Amino acid sequence: MTSSDDGGYVHDPSAFDEDGERTAVADDDSTADPAHPESVDREFDWRGWTVVGMIVLTFIVAPAAITFWPPDVGYRFALLSLPLFPAVLLALAAVWGTTRP
Repeated sequence: MTSSDDGGYVHDPSAFDEDGERTAVADDDSTADPAHPESVDREFDWRGWTVVGMIVLTFIVAPAAITFWPPDVGYRFALLSLPLFPAVLLALAAVWGTTRP
């Protein structure tokens, strides 16, 4: 439970002026009426399918490549690089896919 839930004091820096005196109304009241999540146009479009493709690459293709990789290739490449690059690409695609303009 936070202090905002139980009606206790919550410090709002925008409610004070530069001298530290309390103003009548806070300057920024952006949290008073936030947009409802269902009112925003969010659909599973090509960005979502790109993230799904990266998940398939990371969890199916990369492990299969490790399994079927020739044994004469070093373990450093097979066990570090092959899983690392798809994982980094998945992380970047997930951030890109969920960040909307």
